[in-house]
Amino acid sequence: MFGAENRSLELNTGTIDYIRFGEGKRTLVMIPGVGDGLRTVRGMALPFALMYRALAEDFTVYVFSRRRQLPEGMTTREMAEDLNGAMEALDLEAASVVGVSQGGMIAQWLAVDHPDRVGRLVLTVTLSRPNPTLRDVIARWRDMAERGDYRGIMLDTARRSYSPKRLKRMEWEYKLFGGIGKPKSFDRFLIQAGSCLTHDAYGVLDRISAPTLVIGGDDDRIVTGEASAEMAERIPDCRLYIYHGLGHGLYEESPDFLTRVKAFCLDGRTI
Repeated sequence: MFGAENRSLELNTGTIDYIRFGEGKRTLVMIPGVGDGLRTVRGMALPFALMYRALAEDFTVYVFSRRRQLPEGMTTREMAEDLNGAMEALDLEAASVVGVSQGGMIAQWLAVDHPDRVGRLVLTVTLSRPNPTLRDVIARWRDMAERGDYRGIMLDTARRSYSPKRLKRMEWEYKLFGGIGKPKSFDRFLIQAGSCLTHDAYGVLDRISAPTLVIGGDDDRIVTGEASAEMAERIPDCRLYIYHGLGHGLYEESPDFLTRVKAFCLDGRTI
């Protein structure tokens, strides 16, 4: 369905799992958030293709995980170098790049250090430098990870991400099925979470040359909506859209999120 394929790529630095779907003439690269540290996109091609099927007609979509084995202390900028290596190996240039949460941090460095890779940039529920809200959240998640509390991480993420209506359903699901998919090791998650605390691209955002759309939510209890506005002020060719009443999970909750992303990536329209 939608040409969905699970693939992996061997780089000098290690193995990167990625998925590909869609048959459009344009290229769109998606970079997921810190949850990638708990599970890579390996085996997730069909679910992703179904969730993002609205993009499949116009784009060939690639979703890249971080490499399977991460060195201690790896930074978001180094993760962007891995992504650049993967895109180079696949001959991907001038792609629309959509980064969500920590994926948006990586996307910032990709756009700064490798502008030829990025045709248009969408930064969703992310930030350019740590703030007190993020520090508190990451500290809590790292503590849970060190105790092996996978269900706790899932529940806390849901409570900080979703509106009350969606949260009611998600909490029930996580309480019932929260142990399914627990990783054998939390090492990748801890390293990725740590990289969020050292991420600081604020001072170089003015070097991003790609047309950029920043999307945030004014009820974001992980990175804050203010962080989106702060980024938008620094990026030269940038539009900002804030969802009112939605938070970190807006890309799942908002019925027009994909329409908004698609319009911008196709021809720069903001709706």
